[in-house]
Amino acid sequence: MWEKQIGVRSFMLFPVPSFLSGAASVLDLGATLETFDRYNYSEGEGEADFCALRSDWQAVGDDLRNALEEHRRLSATM
Repeated sequence: MWEKQIGVRSFMLFPVPSFLSGAASVLDLGATLETFDRYNYSEGEGEADFCALRSDWQAVGDDLRNALEEHRRLSATM
């Protein structure tokens, strides 16, 4: 169950495009589709760093929560 959630918040500073968005960006020769360039817009470096750190710590918390739930589940069956 939790294997599907790994990496959900790991790409805060990097785009994760789909095949269709990649194809659309290739065909957008005039650079009219701003959504591909503004996937992660921040007012400044400080805000971008804050958002990335918050996302990283949320991922750490999710991992710890999942590990504790798995441990409790396995301990209950013994």
